[in-house]
Amino acid sequence: MKAVVFAYHNVGVRCLKTLLARGVQVQLVVTHPDSPTETLWFDRVADVAAEAGIPVAWVDEAIDEALIDRVAALAPDYLFSFYFRRMLPARLLAAARIAALNMHGSLLPKYRGRVPVNWAVLHGETQTGATLHVMETKPDAGDIVAQQAVPILPDDTARDVFDKLTVAAEIALWEVLPQLLRGDVPRQPNDLSAGSYFGGRKPEDGRIDWNQPAASVYNLVRAVAPPYPGAFFEAGGHRFIVARARLAAPGLAAQIANDAAPGPHVVGGHILAKTGDGGVLHLLELWAADRPGVPLDSAPFSELARLQS
Repeated sequence: MKAVVFAYHNVGVRCLKTLLARGVQVQLVVTHPDSPTETLWFDRVADVAAEAGIPVAWVDEAIDEALIDRVAALAPDYLFSFYFRRMLPARLLAAARIAALNMHGSLLPKYRGRVPVNWAVLHGETQTGATLHVMETKPDAGDIVAQQAVPILPDDTARDVFDKLTVAAEIALWEVLPQLLRGDVPRQPNDLSAGSYFGGRKPEDGRIDWNQPAASVYNLVRAVAPPYPGAFFEAGGHRFIVARARLAAPGLAAQIANDAAPGPHVVGGHILAKTGDGGVLHLLELWAADRPGVPLDSAPFSELARLQS
């Protein structure tokens, strides 16, 4: 069984390794050059391909006609897309003799579109997963081939969930590959009317509004916690990133005065933040934006933020 693989990130690495472990002949791997502006906390698909002796092609912004011609000439049985960051055009999808399949990071039809893990955490979901589906020109719209669910625990960050999802993608692919190797593609309808679609997120979307309820602010912190850009607020002319937080325990939350304004306060050596519904977050790790990765204690934070004692 022959395949061309479009892949990036940890899901791309694990799914490519899964194909090789099942004996799929991968003729070509197409991946992205790493961006110098992005925090590279994930493994490189190109390294796996090089170790396996598989030719590699690179795509940055667009898939050109020469690459489409190259793939078509290979006449693969399958095209696989594993966290590849570009839509595959119709002529490329048609190059697959049996099917073109994509691994998406949600339980479709929920959370179609971009950064599905971050959106799921932001919305307080308790479950997500990985879905292998038939690719169409419309994003994440084709029939469902395989799914694997994972839980989202109350204190999981998006990175925690992404690590689980990487394993879920590997399991979903591993389980369905025997059928795919026989040329049998199991299909279930992907009812888009029962799902949701979300676009990409920008670093500015991590700005905290302390007037929001505590659960909403906490979900935002979890959804964009490092290695993502992080939830942030400004005080005293400085920007601060909330790297880790928890909903404050009742005894700790009670230490903030009832008439305290929404926002961060230093109380008994703890950095506590009151929210619009009266809830309190315990800010466990705080960074100055100009010194990412360096935790601030309560005293220097209080000084930089110009908090009243």
